[in-house]
Amino acid sequence: MSGCSRQETRLSAEREAGFLILLTNDDGINAPGVEALRQALAPLGRLVVFAPDHNWSAAGHTKTMHKPLRVSHAPLPDGTEAYTTTGAPSDCVALALLGILPERPDLVVSGINQGPNLGHDVTYSGTVAGAMEAVIFGLPAVAVSLDSYESHDFSLAAQAAARVVEQVLTRGLPAGVFLNVNAPCLPAGSELKGTAITRMGRRVYRDVLIERQDPRGRPYYWIGGDPPGGHPDEGTDIWAVANGYVSVTPMRLDLTADEVLPELRTWEF
Repeated sequence: MSGCSRQETRLSAEREAGFLILLTNDDGINAPGVEALRQALAPLGRLVVFAPDHNWSAAGHTKTMHKPLRVSHAPLPDGTEAYTTTGAPSDCVALALLGILPERPDLVVSGINQGPNLGHDVTYSGTVAGAMEAVIFGLPAVAVSLDSYESHDFSLAAQAAARVVEQVLTRGLPAGVFLNVNAPCLPAGSELKGTAITRMGRRVYRDVLIERQDPRGRPYYWIGGDPPGGHPDEGTDIWAVANGYVSVTPMRLDLTADEVLPELRTWEF
């Protein structure tokens, strides 16, 4: 039997048994994005939701090591039981894969995030961290975000996620790679222009430091400012979403600047 035939046979058997897909997010177990994602992915396999019990936006790739983690069950809108924890999205994935789930998932999907994760946002994102944690455990993963901090219409993002996930289940991903998916927020009645395969863009942050005083006159601080912008260079995730495309960016955890290695080896330390 050829390699292609063996793969097709394996995929057919897995579809009969049902792919097991682990869903997480960083907006919390009750966020509408994870429910929209669950409904969109339902035809593709068996789903387990394991999400934080509160919002962990901008948590980054957190790992809880200095306090205990609690795990409990929470009902989803249709009565299905989900797992929830006091930990971050990356903790959700680690807990699931270290033994809370009796069966190892085939894929981890994180989202749908309320707000985009474009460019350098991925270094802050709890949503993307969920996908990163899956890659560390050797699983393929997809992170999904909606380019809006206000709209709760996740339908286009959910449909885009389902198409991407179906392809990942069918074709697989190289070891160590996950996909970062961002969907634009379009006016009612508008249609997506399509899907763009992109590279990571360059974010421009407009953070400002806000100083206040507590009732005892002691200063405290907020980091505020307008939402970030970015360089809309063609071919980037920022450009794609700004122009009405779903952006799909392949990412890996290896941050080594390989092109700098030869130069550094000439330095005298």
